[in-house]
Amino acid sequence: MTRQDFLIKWGVYALALLPVWFCEVYVLNRFPVLGVIPMLLPLAAVCVAVLEGAAAGAGFGLLVGVLCDAAYFNADGTLTAGMCLVGIGAGALAQYVLRQNLLGCLLCSLAGLAFLDAGRILARLFAGEAGLPAMLSVAGREILWSMVFVFPVYALFRWVFRRVPKKTVL
Repeated sequence: MTRQDFLIKWGVYALALLPVWFCEVYVLNRFPVLGVIPMLLPLAAVCVAVLEGAAAGAGFGLLVGVLCDAAYFNADGTLTAGMCLVGIGAGALAQYVLRQNLLGCLLCSLAGLAFLDAGRILARLFAGEAGLPAMLSVAGREILWSMVFVFPVYALFRWVFRRVPKKTVL
């Protein structure tokens, strides 16, 4: 893959991230369901990781993590590292254990959201901000509402994946 192909590929992925970010921050943020808003940016990182693999998932997860830390309220910088780990994990799971398809993306999305929420719950438990049952209830509703959006986010990134340059085998 040439440098130009590489830049085009990741530039198109970054452009595809913009409507996901816009939808989460400016549209779905206004209409909470069950008292929570969905997290679409982690789903985008998981979708790219499932389609591209662990190394690319780590890099894209790092980019999405920086955007998450900028977009989410009360983010303390841990989402950057968390999204990088989610990208590595989802990419490795899809590459070596699951398939790189919608079912693999669903399972990796569920695991990634659970991982991120577990980290946020543990941080808030240690800080003494709220009780465990309340946080588990909110996290469960947030994960369920977010999982509804795996289908359109996966469709968008699958469409991009089919049209961007791939590695050449020489």
